[in-house]
Amino acid sequence: MAETLVEVSRLKKYFPIKKGVMRRAAGFVRAVDDVSFAIPKGKVMGLVGESGCGKSTAGRTILRLLCPTEGSVRFAGREISSLPKREMNRLRTRMQIIFQDPYSSLNPRLPVAEIVGEAMLQHGIVKSKREMRDRVIEVIGKCGLFPEQAWRYPHQFSGGQRQRVCIARALAVNPEFIVCDEAVSALDVSIQSQIINLLKDMQQEMNLTYLFISHDLSVVKFISDEVGVMYLGQMVEIGPKERLFANPLHPYTEALLAAAPTFDPEANRARKRVLLEGDIPSPANPPSGCRFNTRCVYCQDECRVVDPEPVEAEAGHFVKCHRLRKGA
Repeated sequence: MAETLVEVSRLKKYFPIKKGVMRRAAGFVRAVDDVSFAIPKGKVMGLVGESGCGKSTAGRTILRLLCPTEGSVRFAGREISSLPKREMNRLRTRMQIIFQDPYSSLNPRLPVAEIVGEAMLQHGIVKSKREMRDRVIEVIGKCGLFPEQAWRYPHQFSGGQRQRVCIARALAVNPEFIVCDEAVSALDVSIQSQIINLLKDMQQEMNLTYLFISHDLSVVKFISDEVGVMYLGQMVEIGPKERLFANPLHPYTEALLAAAPTFDPEANRARKRVLLEGDIPSPANPPSGCRFNTRCVYCQDECRVVDPEPVEAEAGHFVKCHRLRKGA
């Protein structure tokens, strides 16, 4: 068994809804609500779900870019959800993030050399500007950029090149764990494949661990070892990718996989169509019982009242659904 690098337990992140002149909290948006999973060292966990289900918030809360409301996050066996700021800053070199939009996440006033190298100086990885420059050229070279491009500004790059800069910035401090937050969603298909292959190569070369957040199920299937499915702030299914894609057990996972496009006409005709009716409930006022009961074709009375606990359907495959307990 591989050593567990990241362990998330009962994680919650609520955002207050403030109203009135005094801006008092009148309620909360439950963006992440009781999420638990673990990522072994050197592995990739994919995280999928509809827009607004809490994937990105979960990733940022794990890195303490957002402070958790409740729950535990352990990194390499160390509890980090309540670490003091100074100790958390020392840990930043081991945990990095690649943001969805490569342009807005880069400082337009700095050249690539400073964007990639400033964290090295800040954390004492390099001792001088000359050493920083040499290290920057080495890192961006691994990411498919040329040495002369180190002195260009973000607006002088294409979208794919900017994402390579973001990857280089994350790799510059020799991290162990990287959250890829929709890292390829804004890119063309041909560029997506280049970036995904780059991430895979860097994972093997540096023994990296990824939390890969994406809408694209084909990308997640290619890069991930394990996949978690989120719906309305909760993890409804998690398991090895082969088992999850071949035999989804939660009704929401079935609907997600049925909606994913394929290039095989025969497969499209043979595919079982799953149509979800109704709108996604508000995370500020989620339904009682199972979160998916308002759209689930298998919904029964128990589903509207009791929130199901995760059940281990097979080895390492957990599902949060009443239907599984009844053997349906």
